[in-house]
Amino acid sequence: MSRVRIERLRRDPDRDRDRRSWLRGAAPPPIWVRVLPVALLGVVCAATLASREPLDIGFLLGAIPPLAVLSYGPAATAILGALVIGLFHVPALQLNRPGNSDLLTLIFVAVLSVFVAFVRSHRDAQLVTVRTVAEAAQRAVVPPLPERVGPVRCTGLYRAAQRGTLVGGDFFDVRDGPYGVRAVMGDVQGHGLSAVATVASLLGAFRESVLDQRDLESVAAHLDRRLVVDSAAVQHAELFATGMLLEFSADAHTVRIVACGHPPPLLMRDGHATELAVAPGLPFGLGLGDGPPAEELSVELRPGDRLFLASDGVLEARDESGAFYPLADRITSLDDGDPATLTEHVWADLVRHCGVIRDDATMLVLTPDHAGPTDPADLTNGH
Repeated sequence: MSRVRIERLRRDPDRDRDRRSWLRGAAPPPIWVRVLPVALLGVVCAATLASREPLDIGFLLGAIPPLAVLSYGPAATAILGALVIGLFHVPALQLNRPGNSDLLTLIFVAVLSVFVAFVRSHRDAQLVTVRTVAEAAQRAVVPPLPERVGPVRCTGLYRAAQRGTLVGGDFFDVRDGPYGVRAVMGDVQGHGLSAVATVASLLGAFRESVLDQRDLESVAAHLDRRLVVDSAAVQHAELFATGMLLEFSADAHTVRIVACGHPPPLLMRDGHATELAVAPGLPFGLGLGDGPPAEELSVELRPGDRLFLASDGVLEARDESGAFYPLADRITSLDDGDPATLTEHVWADLVRHCGVIRDDATMLVLTPDHAGPTDPADLTNGH
């Protein structure tokens, strides 16, 4: 796939979302809306000048001030309104000269349009401020993923189900600590803004445990305890989250994996994608500390290996017939060898398969770097 096509895939989701959301104030109006008042003014003037007979189309000019409100400020709206009133008195245009009541109506519409444009411009300024603060807050909860953490290269993709948000019910993070590079991917019960507080709590607990906990089982227990404490004050909260924890050795030759109700990752090796046989554990928030520790899987990594993690929003997405998206079957055909573009290719294919994605969709590709040759390992063997 060409680089131009790749860049188009990267930009299209946001562009399409903006096109659909400008009427709700979530994006600037498209170009045709900004051009429409001036174009209508020009068309009416050109048509009247070109006609030998007077044309009764002056009423079209009355629509220009209201149209200007959609995209222009009060000053530009006032100028267009004044032009509309003035054009009725230009003899060369041969427009029907309005009577006193018609002229007062035009003046009233123009003045009202200027007032509405003034209110809209102030509202838009407030929305920009609120949106900037909200985006900064969401970025603080889930900051952009670095391209590299220690010996591991990282590529992530996050598409929140709720429009206008950067954070939903999914989360991932990759951190370096005294016990190696650790990564987490999870899916909180529910999605949208209602799940953001739980996401923030779990990510905070994970970042603490990267520094303090010596093994992944302890990290899982720490995240579980965090959710149990958070939901203790709420009766019948039933707060839980699925999660996948990974820990890479210092030389990135080995990865240890603990699953807590989350779908297992795919190991991409030599043009094949293999689902790792990680023992399923209980999700966070169901009292892991009171039961047996989650079972860990250890996998030896070879040069060129990659780990692909996806949330339920990807794995359980369905097409119109109800068929699940076949990620494991398609991912190798979408792989062009560049981990940085793999998530974009999968996302584009997922949208083609399902049409509308109704859940948060999250993907994470982890590529160990400088991994030396190791003996082949059975992917189903534990540590």
